[in-house]
Amino acid sequence: MVSDRGSVPARYTPADVTIDRDLTGLLQAWSEGDGDALAVLATVVHQDLRAIARRLLADERRDGRWRPTELVQESYLRLLDWRGVHWQNRAHFFATAATMMRRVLVDAARARRTIKRGEGIDAMPLDGLDVAASTPPLDIVALEEALETLATMNSRASQVVELRFFGGFTVEETAEALGISVRTVINDWNTARGWLYRRLSTQGRR
Repeated sequence: MVSDRGSVPARYTPADVTIDRDLTGLLQAWSEGDGDALAVLATVVHQDLRAIARRLLADERRDGRWRPTELVQESYLRLLDWRGVHWQNRAHFFATAATMMRRVLVDAARARRTIKRGEGIDAMPLDGLDVAASTPPLDIVALEEALETLATMNSRASQVVELRFFGGFTVEETAEALGISVRTVINDWNTARGWLYRRLSTQGRR
């Protein structure tokens, strides 16, 4: 992941930004209308966003309709409408980007179901959450609905899932980003995985 440390110049060029530059500074400048910051931000985070997209698409069928670059581009267009947001830190950005990508896939899946029900599901790579081992295949719509419910019940655990599973953050990075202890991250992660397992298992039997 891109570092959240360091400082950035008043005007940005891609050559100015390294792995140790202040991503939060770029985000803040973008939210304040700095077009240069947005252009550099897109370059700096591109590989991280592609990594998130690959995780979301890992179990797509071979004839999957999306490719990582396409998903990043579509999500980026949606993020452009968020330029007035006060970005708290890099974790806030990457969690939001991951959520945006999921919603792109969810919107596409729901649109296809409206046209023709039963044509198949868009599978999600759930192994990292340990929720798919003994359940029927789960689709992205079911997962999104479960995550939305989890967020209303335990917002912090939901944030941990966003960062750990979708954002690719380590336990330590997640703890630092959320300002909580490593033990708390581990406890929230285990709680969220258990809840999602039960929730999605129940949905799978309906």
